[in-house]
Amino acid sequence: MRKPKMTAPYDYQQTGRYYAMLAPGLEESGAEELAELGADRIESDPRGASFAADPATLCRINYRTRLTSRLLAPLVTFRCNNDRELYGRTQRIDWSALFGPEQTFALFANVTNSRITHSRYALQVVKDAIVDQFREKFGRRPSVDRDQPYLWLGLHINKNRAVISLDTGGGPLHKRGYRSRTVAAPMQETLAAAIVRFSGWTGQRPLYDPMCGSGTLLCEAVMHACRIPAGRLRQHWGIERLPDYDASLWGSVRRKADGEIRPLPEGLIAGGDVSGEAVDATGVNLRRLGFEGRVAVRVQSYDRIDKLENRTILVNPPYGIRLQDEQIDTPAFYKQFGDFLKQRCNGSEALVFFGDRQHLKHIGLRTSFRKPLRQGGLDARLCKFELY
Repeated sequence: MRKPKMTAPYDYQQTGRYYAMLAPGLEESGAEELAELGADRIESDPRGASFAADPATLCRINYRTRLTSRLLAPLVTFRCNNDRELYGRTQRIDWSALFGPEQTFALFANVTNSRITHSRYALQVVKDAIVDQFREKFGRRPSVDRDQPYLWLGLHINKNRAVISLDTGGGPLHKRGYRSRTVAAPMQETLAAAIVRFSGWTGQRPLYDPMCGSGTLLCEAVMHACRIPAGRLRQHWGIERLPDYDASLWGSVRRKADGEIRPLPEGLIAGGDVSGEAVDATGVNLRRLGFEGRVAVRVQSYDRIDKLENRTILVNPPYGIRLQDEQIDTPAFYKQFGDFLKQRCNGSEALVFFGDRQHLKHIGLRTSFRKPLRQGGLDARLCKFELY
């Protein structure tokens, strides 16, 4: 006997709970940000945090969160001991209630400590269950589009417990929409936003990035200082795919957040880079934000700067392949940069991101704090130096 399809209410509708995926090292600060945006009953774990939110709060978090990687609305939770159970329970969901065969979808998965051991295999099983249901019902199936799908779905299996969720952000939230140009080894936007947050910078004194690359730290500092919602430039949202989506509420929350945007004081944020290509990329990205000309960025090696006193310095020095490509003597480079901070940056504080934490030993300065973070799979460190 065929089992009936599952229809609403979905898990999130019954519990009022959602899930924020956070990068390693951002769990605590991410939970703090969720609370600031109105989330309640927050429970953190190694992947992120689950939380309770009413519809307005969910809209607000989607539009304004700077640290969350993905924001998920759980649809169904079930025991999953093998691929047959995964396929069968996926097929019980009435997928045509969420999208049609003429539309596209994409999947991502994380599998840990379970009898199903491979994320890619689990994704294939879920995809087959979805498209088989459409073929049976409509005689045709939706296509998979990983670039800009109509619907993003997430699968998480841990200890043989599976959760299938709808991605309310409509894809990774670090894709703000301003970064149209990059250079080698760009920093992810959520990580840059976390560094700005960890700096404690309030806009009371100037901020400078002497190795700005494509300007991600500068752009995130601008958004922070001007209270620009992180999602302001995003064009596609998964929240609009929820069966109980309220367009009026979503529009109201966005207008309220946009109404809090404030101007950038002259000379507050600036930066530079030895690469003209990098400075050009930074200019293009600042233009997307609407701040070209408001942030001074010049082609200049940091060691040509006379002094950077009484300001906040944020910097992501080159590391890894980028160092090799530029044929830089790593120990000498970091020692020289440490001497620059010590001798020419009196009264400042510097937050330096070490993509490879082994470089920290060469800088020759005592840290105020060291925070473990991850960038591109690397075990990195963010270090703060008080420069007296």
